[in-house]
Amino acid sequence: MKNSLPSFDSKQREFTAYIRDPEHNPVPEGIQQQRMAMYRELFFNNINGFLASNFPVLRTLLNDEQWFALAQDFFAHHSSQSPYFAEIPEEFLAFLEHERDNADDYPFMLELAHYEWVEMALAISKEEPVINDAKLTLETRVQLSPLAWSLAYQYPVHKISPDFLPTTLPEQPTCLIVYRDAHDNVHFMEITPLTYRLLAMIEEQENMIVTDCLQQLIQETQHSNPELMMTAGLQILTELAKKMIVVLM
Repeated sequence: MKNSLPSFDSKQREFTAYIRDPEHNPVPEGIQQQRMAMYRELFFNNINGFLASNFPVLRTLLNDEQWFALAQDFFAHHSSQSPYFAEIPEEFLAFLEHERDNADDYPFMLELAHYEWVEMALAISKEEPVINDAKLTLETRVQLSPLAWSLAYQYPVHKISPDFLPTTLPEQPTCLIVYRDAHDNVHFMEITPLTYRLLAMIEEQENMIVTDCLQQLIQETQHSNPELMMTAGLQILTELAKKMIVVLM
């Protein structure tokens, strides 16, 4: 006799389809609607609350209806690649970058979300800060701390708030360094494009000698006063070393 009962996999797909998107999927046969609604609320509220706590600035920019629609879009349509709850924010970024398609979204939404995610990523990183005891000189070898991220955005994401919502691209990108200190506090600092390039070189070529870093930067920029550039660069790297953004080798 042929088994007419639905398979477990089929039933599971019906269950998860309703949990993800009850507006477009029916309640699975044989299960009370009230019970399914409770399951749906528990699952969605967990995800919604986690997103709101990890993207607080983005949350303040949207009213309740807009935020619910965004969270629901993510919950209904994104297939997460990680089973870990702590990686939901990264999955949300992937969703915004590759799947989200809403003409009404702020043009800076993805960059703002990334900026907010960086703080959490550094806060939970298992890396430990390296305290620089030695004095930095032109002959010192340096590398970028794993707890320091050099970032460039099209929009001034660190200034965005309900009172400041840029709609046009600024002429210059916003360069930031985000780092975690010895007390596990995460800090954000605006830097110049030149400092951003300097840190990028250090990140690309580990254990570079300071002189080589600065000479390469002078060559790239064709600076008219190499000696001044060398002195200023050494001062900048000294300050970055004090903040443990660069590590002395």
